[in-house]
Amino acid sequence: MTLDHFAVAGETLRAAVAHVEAALGVELQPGGVHVEMGTHNRLLSLGPGLYLEAIAVNPEAAHPARPRWFDLDRFAGPPRITNWIARTDDLAGVLETAPEGMGVPVSFTRGAYHWQMAVPGSGRLPFDGAAPALIQWEGALHPADKLPDAGCRLRRLRIAHPEAGALLAAFPALAGLALVELAYGPEVRIEAEIHTPSGLRVLA
Repeated sequence: MTLDHFAVAGETLRAAVAHVEAALGVELQPGGVHVEMGTHNRLLSLGPGLYLEAIAVNPEAAHPARPRWFDLDRFAGPPRITNWIARTDDLAGVLETAPEGMGVPVSFTRGAYHWQMAVPGSGRLPFDGAAPALIQWEGALHPADKLPDAGCRLRRLRIAHPEAGALLAAFPALAGLALVELAYGPEVRIEAEIHTPSGLRVLA
């Protein structure tokens, strides 16, 4: 596995985008819509094979037949990083050793991009969302490859949780992920340290 991207959710996409742009001082790029989930996004390159997405419920979309990913059906409050996504070339194999509740593979399409993601039936990932969503891209296309370089590079993604030790024990493969730090915290909090053209910034 490797870190693929992380998600900044908002009650609206405009709010999520404004949160990221204010924190980092750079402009997000157009993304698209996820018809299967009734969501839409905008994106920012963090270098080769890595990006962040601002995401929200798409008010113009039909309500999906299943709960939306990243627990967006119940999202409320200020925009914030809610989830992180790990990439694998063997989604089925990783799910066999992952904690219960990580979800089942679901196929998605957005434009030329095709992928499978493990989506929990409730929409909510284990450990209050501190466990990663798992993704497997199909084919050679990856969103980061098409995004303009904004001069941003991730220094560290820190995931804090009161039971971080239990998460690592349940999913030992997470301990070896580059750029990712799982640590104890009194509450769930995900923050990203990002080198930007204006210096090191923190996005949470």
